[in-house]
Amino acid sequence: MRALLATAVPLLLLLSGCGGDADAPKADRMPTSPTPGQPSAGDPDGVAPRDTPRPGEPGTTGPSPGQPPKPELPAADVDAMRAAVRHLAVRVGPRHATSPAFREAASWFGAEMRRLGYTVTEETFRVPAGDSWGVPVTAGRSLNVIADPPGFDPSQPHLVVGAHLDTVAVSPGAEDNASGVAVVRELARLAADHGTRLPVRFVAFGAEEPRGPGDDLHHFGSQHRVGRMAPAERAAVRGMISLDRVGVRAPYVPVCDGGTGDGRVVRALVDAAGGIPTNTCEDRASDHWSYEKADVPAARLGSIPYAGYHAEGDRPEVVDDLQLRRVATVAWRWIR
Repeated sequence: MRALLATAVPLLLLLSGCGGDADAPKADRMPTSPTPGQPSAGDPDGVAPRDTPRPGEPGTTGPSPGQPPKPELPAADVDAMRAAVRHLAVRVGPRHATSPAFREAASWFGAEMRRLGYTVTEETFRVPAGDSWGVPVTAGRSLNVIADPPGFDPSQPHLVVGAHLDTVAVSPGAEDNASGVAVVRELARLAADHGTRLPVRFVAFGAEEPRGPGDDLHHFGSQHRVGRMAPAERAAVRGMISLDRVGVRAPYVPVCDGGTGDGRVVRALVDAAGGIPTNTCEDRASDHWSYEKADVPAARLGSIPYAGYHAEGDRPEVVDDLQLRRVATVAWRWIR
């Protein structure tokens, strides 16, 4: 059996933005960002909050008067998430989808999941040549790393939790998307230790980053994954969440979908947040969109604009421990 991770950090149930929280990171670790929720110039991955929620869907939410707190659960280990961010952004560094560095990152993720007791498989796919945020990149092969609990049957009801592992060519990718991968890894540990309401398939997607404009040159890994799913598997997925850019400090956790479904996963995540403030929005710029287009209920956690977006400045310093804990807590409550 695998070894346990370090002792978990106690869960902080947040009732506000917690600007004066003693557990908040020091000010020198907070990035300078545009106003939360407003896309910065040149940031097509920024999200636009909905002015009017869809029927039955909440907008920005926080604790309601008299609302009972969510029951306490085993807490996410922020130190472990921080270590994963450093490993990917510093030791591995930039890792565009067809690079040797991406293969190194995929090997690391697979090894971590095997150590946690999961059955790990890889599926490879072709990626075309293109432009990776101003850098020409050649065609090649990338891969998805899939981690399933023992005895997993994809034709039976289950959840999918994923994050893209690649970066654009110039970026170390601490926020985009080592932060999401770090939370996925931690959720897998919690699930293995404490169980979940349904079996959970964890996926590290390859080649999410664009190599040109439009859907056809974006989200290659999740498009390939969805294309491989038999009808019975698609029907069995009760919900999918993509963790993408989840570490930049904000007064809330973004909870978004592409706006074409019934919003059930968004509503479930908002409900799971309890006292953690959330903000709902419409967003099609991550791997959840591949699932939503295939009529699989899906949502995205994350996407706050920040100065280092798709640049060399996307280093561990832009990732905030408190925001990592918030996102991990929302996702953990949802799968638990």
